[in-house]
Amino acid sequence: MASWLRKSGQGSPSLEPLDQPQLAVCATAAYASILGLVSVTTKLRQSRTASVHLVVVLLALFSVYAYRDLYPLLTFTEVPQDLHEGRLLWAKLAVLTSISIILPVMCPTQYIPVDPEHPYESINPEQTASWLSFSLYTWLDPVVVKAQRVSHLSRDQLPPLADYDCARNLRKRNFPHVDAFASKRKQHLFIGLMRVFRTEYATLTLLVILRVISTLAAPVGINKLLEYLETGGIGATVRPWVWIVAIFVGQFFGSIIFQWYIFLTTRAIVHTECIITQLVFEHALRIRIKAEVPDSDNGLTDSTVTTPDSASVSESATAVEGSREGSPDEGQHSTTDTTTSMSKGKPQSKDKLDDTSGGKSASSTENFVGKINNLITTDLGNITDGRDFLLVFPYVPLQLVLCTWFLYHILDWSAFVGLAVMILLFPLPGMVAKKIQTVQRTKMEKTDARVQTVTETMNALRMVKLFGWEKKMNERIYEKREVELVWTWKYRILDLANNTLNFIIPLFTMMACYATYTVVMGKQLTASRVFSSMTVFDIMRGQLSMIFWMIPPIIQAKVSLGRINDFLNNTELLDGYASHREDRPQISPPEIRDEDSEVIGFRDAVFTWSNESNGTSTRSRRKFKLRIDEVLFKRGCVNIVVGPTGSGKTSLLMALLGEMHFVPSGPNSWYNLPRRGGVAYAPQESWVQNETIRDNILFGAAYDEARYKKVVYQCALERDLELFKAGDRTEVGEKGLTLSGGQKARVTLARAVYSDAEILLLDDVLAALDVHTSKWIVEKCFAGDLLKNRTVILVTHNVAVVSPVAQYVVSLSSNGRIASQGTLSEAIATNDKLAAEVAKEQEGLEREEEVVDNAEQVPQNKGDGKLVLEEEILEGRVSWSALNLYFANLGGGHTMLFWFAFLFLIAATEVINVVQTWFLGYWASQYEHRLPSEVNVKFYLSVYGALLLLGSCLYIPGYILYYQGTLRASRAIHKKLVEAVLGTTLRWLDMTPTSRVITRCTQDIRAIDGPFAQELSWVIELTISLLFKLGAVVLFTPLFLLPGVLVGVVGIWVGRVYMKAQLSVKREMSNAKAPVLGHFGAAIAGLTSIRAYGAQDAFRRQSLERIDYYSRSARTFFNLNRYSKASIFTGALAAYLVYGRTSEAGNVGFSLNMAIGFSSMILYWVRILNNAEVDGNSVERINSYVNIEQEPQPSEGGQPPAHWPTSGDLAVEKLSARYSGDGPKVLHDLSFHVKSGERVGIVGRTGSGKSSLTLSLLRCIPTEGTVYYDGIPTSSLNLDALRSNITIIPQIPELLSGTLRQNLDPFDQHDDATLNNALRSAGLFSIQDDLDDGRLTLDSAIAGGGSNLSVGQRQIIALARAMVRGSKLLILDEATSAIDYKTDTVIQTSLRHEMRNVTQLIVAHRLQTIMDADKIMVLDAGRIVEFGSPNELLRNEQGSLRALVDQSGDKDALYGMTDREEIAS
Repeated sequence: MASWLRKSGQGSPSLEPLDQPQLAVCATAAYASILGLVSVTTKLRQSRTASVHLVVVLLALFSVYAYRDLYPLLTFTEVPQDLHEGRLLWAKLAVLTSISIILPVMCPTQYIPVDPEHPYESINPEQTASWLSFSLYTWLDPVVVKAQRVSHLSRDQLPPLADYDCARNLRKRNFPHVDAFASKRKQHLFIGLMRVFRTEYATLTLLVILRVISTLAAPVGINKLLEYLETGGIGATVRPWVWIVAIFVGQFFGSIIFQWYIFLTTRAIVHTECIITQLVFEHALRIRIKAEVPDSDNGLTDSTVTTPDSASVSESATAVEGSREGSPDEGQHSTTDTTTSMSKGKPQSKDKLDDTSGGKSASSTENFVGKINNLITTDLGNITDGRDFLLVFPYVPLQLVLCTWFLYHILDWSAFVGLAVMILLFPLPGMVAKKIQTVQRTKMEKTDARVQTVTETMNALRMVKLFGWEKKMNERIYEKREVELVWTWKYRILDLANNTLNFIIPLFTMMACYATYTVVMGKQLTASRVFSSMTVFDIMRGQLSMIFWMIPPIIQAKVSLGRINDFLNNTELLDGYASHREDRPQISPPEIRDEDSEVIGFRDAVFTWSNESNGTSTRSRRKFKLRIDEVLFKRGCVNIVVGPTGSGKTSLLMALLGEMHFVPSGPNSWYNLPRRGGVAYAPQESWVQNETIRDNILFGAAYDEARYKKVVYQCALERDLELFKAGDRTEVGEKGLTLSGGQKARVTLARAVYSDAEILLLDDVLAALDVHTSKWIVEKCFAGDLLKNRTVILVTHNVAVVSPVAQYVVSLSSNGRIASQGTLSEAIATNDKLAAEVAKEQEGLEREEEVVDNAEQVPQNKGDGKLVLEEEILEGRVSWSALNLYFANLGGGHTMLFWFAFLFLIAATEVINVVQTWFLGYWASQYEHRLPSEVNVKFYLSVYGALLLLGSCLYIPGYILYYQGTLRASRAIHKKLVEAVLGTTLRWLDMTPTSRVITRCTQDIRAIDGPFAQELSWVIELTISLLFKLGAVVLFTPLFLLPGVLVGVVGIWVGRVYMKAQLSVKREMSNAKAPVLGHFGAAIAGLTSIRAYGAQDAFRRQSLERIDYYSRSARTFFNLNRYSKASIFTGALAAYLVYGRTSEAGNVGFSLNMAIGFSSMILYWVRILNNAEVDGNSVERINSYVNIEQEPQPSEGGQPPAHWPTSGDLAVEKLSARYSGDGPKVLHDLSFHVKSGERVGIVGRTGSGKSSLTLSLLRCIPTEGTVYYDGIPTSSLNLDALRSNITIIPQIPELLSGTLRQNLDPFDQHDDATLNNALRSAGLFSIQDDLDDGRLTLDSAIAGGGSNLSVGQRQIIALARAMVRGSKLLILDEATSAIDYKTDTVIQTSLRHEMRNVTQLIVAHRLQTIMDADKIMVLDAGRIVEFGSPNELLRNEQGSLRALVDQSGDKDALYGMTDREEIAS
């Protein structure tokens, strides 16, 4: 500048050529200074823009200097253009390098919150890391260091969740693109996801292109280096060290680029999991869920996956809410219109083992909830596994084009011959890929079938154990597993075909190239051509490997994406959410359509359980229709809905809530339920969450102590809470297992009463309560101040009990129509059936007296109220015992032989691969010592071809052997897991949520079947390959033994350091998934309740919180899995070989080829090893369940005689019992004798030991003393033999999905005549009309848990099942008023007359049930207070039974029953 000014002062202002660049530099510097000033004085976003622009300007300036002054230094022929500046030039370059490259990559990034109004207080280091720290992952160092200091990294010690990973922000930003309901447009989910991740995938495409370019640095560098060695540097322009640096820099930056790629894709994984999980959850809140029942003519269906009640993935059936809460009394109408003969032959009942046809599973109706669970586990996993489709296109085509261009450059047009061979062979992988898609789809169906069978078995595990069905259920699961493994084997073989094609196609391509180049073109191979082209062929092999490796997961992702898309777009929504709103019938007429309308009722309305006309996939076989001419409920008082079993009382509530499909029957059709003042709902089968009792009652409402205490008092919960040490802080456990049926019903009622809803819909909440509790509820609650002026619509069978408060009655007939309505007296006057029912109930009511609070004794709770234990997180490395579980089962009974054969074949393959590479160099070296005409090309080509063929012949049998081993291991581990869970104790089941068991049977088994088996084989193959590559380098360059070992040790050390942190995070991540699934399942289980309360938003928020809990550990886990490769080894070796010693070009090329393979593989090997250990976490988790506490195993000596038992004689001597080995005794020295055929009633208050006694007779809990059953001590018998000869009928029996025939006789041991006789004897036919199309027959379909049947029908089926079993001892937990009077009478008659030769132990809740028993046992605090005949006990004026009877309102009738019994005897 000074020079220019001097010249201008002398009258010469024109610029010389040397001055122009200097002036440009000055102007640029001034502009950069202004940008720097702007970046530090403006607002955050403007500052960031200015900073980025400043960096771009400085980089441009640096690039100019690099071209002028740095590039010439790389050549032999050019000199820097600004060399005349001397030292000033290098000072300027140093400063410019610092400010344009070093500072920008080392400066921390500014934190810009996603939501400026709600910035995060705790910022994730990832958001402020510099580019250098970000690229090398040094920002994770604090986590890694901390992991070395503690035994286990807890979730709180992980980096906080970044705000762009927060589920709330992801939902807000992305739902408009993926949620069809929100966006009002129907599009495929893939299109929506591409809109969501458009920026990420644009960036990924750029990274993929850069990665392609970086991979060519090694072959170009090798080619130029070897050319330099061959020619002695004659004619070389670029210095050889440049090519050495290129090899290093290409690998290093290629690695950095790939780490960026993986960072973006793994972040997208977590975001996708978050978005789709929440999307499926929110969609599930809109769908209509009914009782899904299998086709009645299809034989045994795939077992139904069930729904979780609290924190479990599954509970008792597909029939959720719309059925489980919403349809227990629709039983007679739930089946298909069938007139099937009841004496049909036995249908095929099981999927045959050889069912590998790939056809649809036996169940044509998919299990809906099971499908949803699969969508957010298996299918979501498949979608994220298929994220790398950019690696198939554009990465692979671009790489192949550049590779072909390079080959053309060094091998002339022979490269196109090789390309032609590749193209000709390419249809083969296409055919394999198509076959893989078919096999994968069928394999997923078979996996679904197995998962559904396992899940239903786990949900009904108590019943399975009490019935002694463990062995048979295990066999059923085993059959499903075998079918799944057949398809897994087909998949593995196709995968092997993929790998083999990946191995062979590049070799054929190489052969074609070299043969054409030498034989056809007559040219000579040189080391520079051979080894650079070999590196390219290796790259091409990697690309083909990538295609073949990526196509199966992409195919899986496509199938799974289709399944989720189908769910989102084709499931049936509630009428209120239906997309075709303009076509929907009006819900309410114009005069009451105003939201202020207070009218509750229907007019000319017809409701069905499914909108069959729209072809959606939420299928239901239920043909029931509810027809209502006109019903208007009275506001501000108690309305009751009555009617016989199956008449549609629950359906009426469901219709009001909008859960059923509304079909208008005329222009004036409407229904209305005002929501403005709030609606509360209490289902018949109580729904509780896995929270404390208080949280269940509050249900998200604010705590008002006075109101809360009043609710507890009015709902008769005070005494129950006193029984728990932790009071209302007691956790209710999964499925509410710490509460009895009556307690759950009252908690559910309390939830509705505590809410401030103006309208309460109560579905038979008195059903599970005894008479005195029912009366208390009616007098204190229904007539109390909390329900004053609130509208109550109560479905009930207990008309007599609620009659004092009932101001309006709606009576339904058995065909789903209104029989009468009005006040109670009006309804009775116009409905003779109702009048007769009320009269009978009143008569029965007078005879009933409270005996027990209907609360089962439960395990003693700890003082903190915790029942379900926190899931244990193992610490440290994956244990050898866990890994050995897998390794030992790979070889079956010949472990050593298996490992020797497999390792030998893989090692031999690797030896052949190394020899192939060396042989090509040896061939090329012949041209250096002989004339081209003397080199026998055909000989060398033949030897090379033979080596290729031999490699393939060793590789294929090696992997066939390995895949057979993995199938053996998968089979054995699944079998051990299922057997362990089936054989565990009831106590363990109480403390372990079903979701944890199911997670092991699904997620962890999937890892063992797939990723773990695959990664283990890769680890073995890579280990052997690394050893041989290092050995080859050392053989030709012994000096590099130490650096090679050092690189290996450092790589392993780095991997191990990261592994310590990664394993901790993986365990946290595995455990964080269960709460997401648990909440999901719990919400679906209580869907009707959630929608009735309008609590969807609260559950959405809870779902987002749990997803964040998972995302925090998932993001850290994926980030910890990244490393930079130690490519410095290759660069150092290349420099040594070129500058440090004189070697033949062929040997140099061979060493470099091996070194590149070694250095690029070493940390990949560590990563795969870490992945294998992380997935080995699944083996560890399963191993921990394989070793859980077990009940005694069957033995030869425990088999009873073939004729046993011949009688039901039961003798008990000094029986004591406890719930756990170190727990307090719950039974104390009980001794009694029951003769064969006697009926014994067992009575006692809550906690007296009634349930404990029944469990101890079946040896379900630890016992002391002796129980003799037909003369044989039960302690000497195998448990399955004992339990299969005793039948227990709980209050609400569990049924399995399938037909009625399969529930009575699950294992096909009896003919239809026997089953029909049992149904007739149990009284089923006497309570249903023969002309009713919906009557139950053996072919009627039963939903999982029996949710499409009423409780009474389930009791009768359970009684018939007991008759079919033919047990000599029957234990009955008597059903309370959950069933109507007629059904109850039928059951009691069957017990008295049809089972006279069976010893009956009846846990009684009503004295009238047992006053005619042969003997009565009164229990108190685990001791027998009285035991004898009713007459004998009543004569004792101080006796407990006498006191109960004397307190009864109708003691004369009770005395009369005993007198009649005495006369009869």
